[in-house]
Amino acid sequence: MWIGMASITMMFGAFTSAYVVRQAAGNWLEFGLPNIFFISTLVLLLSSVSLHASYRSFTAEKVKFYKPLLILSAVLGIAFIVLQYQGWLTLFSIGVDLKGNPAGSFLYIITGVHILHVIGGIVALLIGIINAYTLKFKVTPKRKINFELLLHYWHFVDLLWVYLLIFLYLSR
Repeated sequence: MWIGMASITMMFGAFTSAYVVRQAAGNWLEFGLPNIFFISTLVLLLSSVSLHASYRSFTAEKVKFYKPLLILSAVLGIAFIVLQYQGWLTLFSIGVDLKGNPAGSFLYIITGVHILHVIGGIVALLIGIINAYTLKFKVTPKRKINFELLLHYWHFVDLLWVYLLIFLYLSR
């Protein structure tokens, strides 16, 4: 997983480097980020907090908190995607589309690829939820490691988004 996260980091590093190089070439549409992107960031941060609390509850064998917090994390992850889509609709309504200007194209590609990684995390969360409700509760080394991998990936995707948002905000 760490190699995968390193690869994802390099990919987004390439995206943001290409963004800077292309922006310097001119013909760049200037626009502000819709506020909904900042709201979605808060939602994603809350999902990381709830997932971490779920993990803590799991390891402390507090089942009544672990399961609902796991569900909350998934719901907040889905809400992040919905809010990102609403941000895209807002951008589209002000004339920033995928094919009109490189600035818009880069924004949609960067945020879209990030959303794909969030979807991967949500799939893992859904598998965790299914396991939480179908398997007998027991903290085993394997389940703990699986949860930790999910937790690390989710925090990674969260921090990646914070980096991307700061980058997109500062590079306007």
